[in-house]
Amino acid sequence: MYEIWRWSNLGLAFVVELAGLAVFAWWGWNASSSTALRLVLAIGLPVAAAVIWGLFAAPTASYGNPVITTVVKVAFFGLAGLALWTRDHHILATVFVLVVAANLVIIRAGHLTAAATPS
Repeated sequence: MYEIWRWSNLGLAFVVELAGLAVFAWWGWNASSSTALRLVLAIGLPVAAAVIWGLFAAPTASYGNPVITTVVKVAFFGLAGLALWTRDHHILATVFVLVVAANLVIIRAGHLTAAATPS
């Protein structure tokens, strides 16, 4: 049962990370009326976010430490929630941030890493 709980939460973490990248792309596409700027933002924002995530927040991050990882995760998910909010999707933004927060707390409190074993 522990394995199902662990992998469900880790899977959810991955899904909300992908959702955050999708939100950045969607927001970038809708941020301008210029097609060139729309393309730059819709592609550039998720790529920049993914690179920063990979460097500082991913489980195999080269430059991560607990403080930096937490700051990057809060910024990433907070900005994704803010992007939803600014597009007038207030309920979706609130649900997104609450799901992310609950998932991160469960993973942290339960020590549910990919290499975790039951205590």
